[in-house]
Amino acid sequence: MKALIYHGPGQKAWENKAKPRILQPTDAIVRVTKTTLCGTDLAILRGGVATCLPGTTLGHEGVGIVEEIGDAVTAVKSGDAVIISCITSCGRCHYCHKGLYSNCVDGGWILGNTIDGTQAEYVRVPYADNGLHLIPDGMDDEAALMLSDIIPTGLEVGVMNGEVKFGDTVAILGAGPVGLAALLAAQFYSPAEIIVVDLDENRLEKAKALGATITINNQDGQAAAKVLELTDGKGVDVAIEVVGHPATCEVCQSIIGAGGHIADIGIYSKGVELHKEVLWTKNITIRLGTVNTTSIPLLLRTIQSGKLDPKQLITHHFSMNDIIHAYDVFSNAAEEQAIKLILVNDLDGTTPVAANGSAQESLIEQIVAQVMREMQ
Repeated sequence: MKALIYHGPGQKAWENKAKPRILQPTDAIVRVTKTTLCGTDLAILRGGVATCLPGTTLGHEGVGIVEEIGDAVTAVKSGDAVIISCITSCGRCHYCHKGLYSNCVDGGWILGNTIDGTQAEYVRVPYADNGLHLIPDGMDDEAALMLSDIIPTGLEVGVMNGEVKFGDTVAILGAGPVGLAALLAAQFYSPAEIIVVDLDENRLEKAKALGATITINNQDGQAAAKVLELTDGKGVDVAIEVVGHPATCEVCQSIIGAGGHIADIGIYSKGVELHKEVLWTKNITIRLGTVNTTSIPLLLRTIQSGKLDPKQLITHHFSMNDIIHAYDVFSNAAEEQAIKLILVNDLDGTTPVAANGSAQESLIEQIVAQVMREMQ
């Protein structure tokens, strides 16, 4: 099969690799039909994730068709369409019983990190009963794909950790894919204001279209002062940091109001300063962590009801064979106006991809052509 293989910092290749096989009775083999790229993949390629060793297939998000299951798997069967969760959980250890699947003693974030991931034609999913979620009949698989990671991350690590409430003023620092996912999720709780801060005007325009009430371009470095001015000096009730940079961490500390909550999604490769000398009198709460994906079943229902449309985050489509180019586009997201990219496994010819990279548009064109032929 073909897979995107990490060969050390700055090195990756789309090349042949042995197809995965069942190693444990709790495993499943999934034919990946669609996958996507994540900022964490870029962090690995920068050498920022020491646990990911050369030779590993990247990727931790995907949807696909179950091809084979181990003897102990009961929740899915061969032929089922499934979401592949970015988090692996045994469901039995001390941490899993507490709902902390990301801290599972035999799992957590391992796909595309410590074991081969989803940017391939096939992937082995350990503990398949917990790591795979059935896609309901009729649901768009690209909407389902957004539940592999970014929507649960925005909801669980950002909005729920930040304890967003009705009438709150919320600030989201970073309008990338996860920041925009947090923006969508925050609206479930009806905050009065959602302020989104970024350096990219295109992403700020997207944030406005997705429900941000105020956007701030921080090219001038004055975001904190502007937020305080907007809030009459009181600051915000919730600050969600998504970037993982000392500057955005500083802004969060500057704008948080008394009794507020800071929720930290961003991945930090080095320490940042915490201003306890100021924050201790504000009675604030700071929470950080990784996604557990416990919200996937509820989010599936929310998509089915029409309350959530995560496809709004998708900007580009590529064939899996064009994955190197897709990485180039994603690495230059501001210039390319890229948010979430879809990679389609069309290598067996069953999923056509148009020359412009859009499988969906190709399918629509085929349907229209068929209708026209029948009308003639």
